[in-house]
Amino acid sequence: MRHGISGRKFNRHCRHRNALLVNLAVSLIEHEQISTTLAKAKDLRPYVERMVTRARDKSLHSRRVLLSQLRNNENAVNKLIGELAPRYQSRAGGYTRVLKAGFRAGDNAPRAFIEFVDRNPAAKGAGVVRVEAEAA
Repeated sequence: MRHGISGRKFNRHCRHRNALLVNLAVSLIEHEQISTTLAKAKDLRPYVERMVTRARDKSLHSRRVLLSQLRNNENAVNKLIGELAPRYQSRAGGYTRVLKAGFRAGDNAPRAFIEFVDRNPAAKGAGVVRVEAEAA
């Protein structure tokens, strides 16, 4: 029986699954809203919410723990501690929401948006470098 076993395997080994969650978390922190499958969004939610709770502490130890969790991504950690933590300082939890978004065209997988509550709409697409094709 599966008593007390939480989380999904996503048909990946543990290192691949952890890398997937880290990459999704960094994208969510940078853009404050991402689109993914419903299962991945549901697994990502507690992962990110623990990071925001940790960032509210603003100590050196918290910064180092977040750096180790996010694979030394300093931009994401700085945004967590500098922008997101003060935004949710008075909130007791529930920093993210998962919104269902229909089904994917190719394999009919359920899609979802995961976003921060009270997010900054200008952050969506920030940091994305678009390369335009040369007209030759």
